[in-house]
Amino acid sequence: MAAVREILKFEIKREPVALADFPRLHVQLETWRRRFAETGWTPWVILGLAVFLRFFLLGIKPPHFDEGINGWFVDQVMKNGFYRYDPTNYHGPLHFYVLLVSEALFGRNVWALRLPVVLVSIGCVWLCFKFEPLLGRNVSRIAALAMAVSPGFVFYGRYSIHEVWLVLFSMLFILGLLGLWKFGTPNYLWCAGMGVAGMILTKETYVIHLGCAALAIPALMVSNALNRLPDEKPARQTWTYVDLAMVIGVGIVAIVFFYSGTFFHWSGVKGIYQAYAAWFATGHEGHGHEKQWYYWLELIGRCELPVAGGLVLCLFCQQFKNFSLRYLAIYGVGTLIAYSIVPYKTPWCIISFIWPFLFMFGAAILLIPLRYRFATYAASAILLCASLGSTIWLNYFRCTTDTEPYVYVQTYNDIFKLTEPLLKLAKRNPIYYQLTGHMIRTSAYPLPWILGDFPHIGYYEHGNSPENLDADFLLVQEDRIKEVEPKLRNAYYTEPLRIRAYQDTSKLYLSAKIFKEFFPGRSPDFVGKGSG
Repeated sequence: MAAVREILKFEIKREPVALADFPRLHVQLETWRRRFAETGWTPWVILGLAVFLRFFLLGIKPPHFDEGINGWFVDQVMKNGFYRYDPTNYHGPLHFYVLLVSEALFGRNVWALRLPVVLVSIGCVWLCFKFEPLLGRNVSRIAALAMAVSPGFVFYGRYSIHEVWLVLFSMLFILGLLGLWKFGTPNYLWCAGMGVAGMILTKETYVIHLGCAALAIPALMVSNALNRLPDEKPARQTWTYVDLAMVIGVGIVAIVFFYSGTFFHWSGVKGIYQAYAAWFATGHEGHGHEKQWYYWLELIGRCELPVAGGLVLCLFCQQFKNFSLRYLAIYGVGTLIAYSIVPYKTPWCIISFIWPFLFMFGAAILLIPLRYRFATYAASAILLCASLGSTIWLNYFRCTTDTEPYVYVQTYNDIFKLTEPLLKLAKRNPIYYQLTGHMIRTSAYPLPWILGDFPHIGYYEHGNSPENLDADFLLVQEDRIKEVEPKLRNAYYTEPLRIRAYQDTSKLYLSAKIFKEFFPGRSPDFVGKGSG
């Protein structure tokens, strides 16, 4: 008992000492934080997280309408031998040639279609680390982590669309500009030049980014006049005119090479400027995609909390003593305003202009006073965890739920009613690739790409019909069912099938003779007059 009393006395005496040591504990935590930031494996952990979130269950959702269109364009490249650039399509050719290589290596499947963009999306996270000499290690790493777990960057980083390429090349361009100002070395000249060439090869909205990057310079001069920057003077440029000529030459050759259809379609080069007539008309009229000017702000507030935090910090950009940070704040706000002015708005465009705000989010540790540093880290961690939770919920549980703001004209899982049994038969026995199918409805994408290996599928729109309506499978638009059914003679299993939002429900007919194994114990739902 005496020993117990001595232990209790010791513990009671120790309690005030432990409380008094709290500041020392705080210093120890700060030391651990600093060591963690200096650890070389931290970027690899962030990249690993980005890789996992983008590759995990990559094929969980069916191809989007635009993915089906892009896949169809690749099929035309395979058929014609080159990409015939169409100015009214106002999307550059680079994406299609990269998809061509991917499909040639890995086949016509959704993984091959999405793989290049997944890799580019991961590359964007990696590129965040390259801003470290300009913005600092912590700022760059926090921005990379925010991009790695962002719902928008992950969701559209798993789509085969052009916007992710635009993110990569616009980041490369801005990295080159800022690097030339601070260091003036040839490698940053190459970054800027290849960034411009890449944007031109990707999408016509590159003019917005180039224009905002140019307008941010005089805005920064005014900002600097009001509050001087310590690093306002540009570095001595160490590149030569030979370097400049090489950068310009490589960029021009790449642009001409791809727009000319690898030199088989020279009129495509003229399409670089011809596209703007259609582009301006679409941007002004909206074509069903028009939104209010505050649409992006609503989307950011609802889906991208770290971006929202970074956007708020842009209001205090005058307090930043770093040239590159202040420029990024001005450039980011400028592109946001430009995209807000254009009535045509589709949600995937958001990733094209919100990436600078991720660096602003990371820069909170530079702006907020030191005494609030722990609270700053805690708030940042909460926002990042919320972003990660939203990413998991969106990408793996609600990726086809069109009440989600990022799920836009997305193909429904309904199409698996047709594609899964059909592709299963064909993979088991290639003879089934010769099955006959009739798609009697408008806008059946992405089915023309998904079923592109089936040569006997016909697509009938605007009242057109095949001579013999009976087939191994049919997909019939709702308002044409009464026209089609009286002419069918065979027995079919039927299912309602809706391809995507803003479309009526179609009716799927699967031949009872061919697909009976997928409907065990079930009698045909429709029996034609000629079925015996």
